[in-house]
Amino acid sequence: MAVNYDEVFGQAIKDLKDEQRYRVFTELGRHAGNFPRATKFTDDGCSEITIWCSNDYLGMGQHPKVLDAMQDALVRYGAGAGGTRNISGNTHMICELERELADLHGKEAALVFTSGFVSNDATLSTLGKLLPNAVILSDQLNHASMIDGVRHSGCEKMIFRHNDVADLEAKLKTIDPSRPKVIAFESVYSMDGDIAPIREFCDLADKYNAMTYLDEVHAVGLYGARGGGIAEREGLMDRLTIMEGTLGKAFGVVGGFITSSKNIVDAIRSYASGFIFTTSLPPVITAGAVASVRHLKDSQAERDAHQERAATLKRLLAEAGLPVLQTPTHIVPVMVYDAALCKQASDMLLEEYGIYIQPINYPTVPRGEERLRITPSPLHTDDMMAELVVALKDVWNRLGLKQAA
Repeated sequence: MAVNYDEVFGQAIKDLKDEQRYRVFTELGRHAGNFPRATKFTDDGCSEITIWCSNDYLGMGQHPKVLDAMQDALVRYGAGAGGTRNISGNTHMICELERELADLHGKEAALVFTSGFVSNDATLSTLGKLLPNAVILSDQLNHASMIDGVRHSGCEKMIFRHNDVADLEAKLKTIDPSRPKVIAFESVYSMDGDIAPIREFCDLADKYNAMTYLDEVHAVGLYGARGGGIAEREGLMDRLTIMEGTLGKAFGVVGGFITSSKNIVDAIRSYASGFIFTTSLPPVITAGAVASVRHLKDSQAERDAHQERAATLKRLLAEAGLPVLQTPTHIVPVMVYDAALCKQASDMLLEEYGIYIQPINYPTVPRGEERLRITPSPLHTDDMMAELVVALKDVWNRLGLKQAA
């Protein structure tokens, strides 16, 4: 019997819907200069909403310095990069950006990719191929891009329990000391908002002669005296072999990067297919990133306001009896614990209150840990927070969701 291909894919979609895991994308248009306000577009018309789940954590995607730099670059250089960097895309602005990023993390060199996903996947997979008989030790809750990178490396992997120093050491002890080892982990985990024991992981790397690979995507721009991340805040950047980050969150544009020694960066540049065969980020994007990185190196105001807004919202949600996790970071998870109800709560907030918070379901979080992940920015006002708390309380009561313990 001939394969009905369309039926195969239709069944795959049905399976997701049956498991309440089907993702619905909302068509939005952010208002330039008026974040977090946006327009929601539907077949029936448009409505105004407030975004509460953006990874543009500081609103830098709307910052005048960033917009001015991008407009200037568009006039100077045009729209595109012209191709892959080895052929025609090694633009002046991307070289400027790499110098800024290397300086941000106190490293010899940096390499910019088209996204944070690509930077993790390309770098980790290439490390495993260049290090003979290597073992990559990966935190249990690492991002999908890191998981893919480890898988694509083709080398042996060991998964250690999340942020568990003892379990990591137990696994390191089982590995032949002569084998290359890479310990891969994140600084801020974006779903629970917890922080890795970076110092202890570095101690183990020194003890067992391992490289360290730190993903700082949810921390760069947000922590440290110049926005270098949690590692900068803790004075640990010099102890990390490779630091990876994104331009698409606190810096407000798009792209990913790594920083490390000249040799490591040059090796990734020379061997990583995900870098070599991809069209470069256009100058207009990299110019905006340069402006954003430079501004946040010098300005603490956005970081201070961001932390205050997150702390204030956590307090207001807790006072309202809502099940908010009191994280040590800017991540504000409100727990639902049910996939269908999480989607229903999200839909009610959007349709009835003009509040946009996407539901977080499996596989982003384990089944039974579904939540609304809220990310307040310096541009969310007290009035917006009051409206959010009222809306959440009403939705929680109407759906009979669990209150705070």
